[in-house]
Amino acid sequence: MELIVCRPAVSERGILEEARLDLEVGLMGDTWHVRGSTSAPNGLPDPEGQITVMNARAAELVAGPIERWALAGDQLYVDLDLSSQQLPPGRRLAVGSAVIEITPKPHRGCAKFRDRFGPEALRFVNAGVGLALNLRGRNARVVVPGMIRRADTVRLLPSPV
Repeated sequence: MELIVCRPAVSERGILEEARLDLEVGLMGDTWHVRGSTSAPNGLPDPEGQITVMNARAAELVAGPIERWALAGDQLYVDLDLSSQQLPPGRRLAVGSAVIEITPKPHRGCAKFRDRFGPEALRFVNAGVGLALNLRGRNARVVVPGMIRRADTVRLLPSPV
C-alpha cells in the first residue's frame, strides 16, 4: 500500500497513515456512503464502487509526485497489477486485517480526471493498453472489515473454488 486517501467533502482529500474499512461505510472518514451515485438507478451509493484502487505507478505517471496522486480521487494506491487478467471480478485482496473484493463495475477517467491531469492522460487510461491494464483503477467493496496501514502488503487471496 503506497497511499491511503479519504475524501471528507467534495474536492477535499485527507492523506492517512492508517484507516478502518467498514462493510457499510467503506473507508471510514470518506463520504462515499453519503454522496450517492449517478450510475445507480436509485441514486444511492453503489456498493460496487465502495472502494477505488489505483496502481501507484500509473498515478505517478499521470499525476507526478505522490503529493498529487490524491487528485485522482481514489482511496487506495497500490503497487499491484490491476489488469482484469490478474484481478477478475470476485478476486479478493487482503490488506492489513481487511479484505476487499474486486467488482465488475468499470472504473474510468472522467471530466475531473481530464481537468486535473490533461486530455492525454485521460485518453491514456481510458483506451488501448491503459484500458486493458486498468490503469485508471478498479472498483472494489469491503468483504471483511478491518484496519489498513500505508505500509501494509497487499496480498492476493486464493480464488474461490
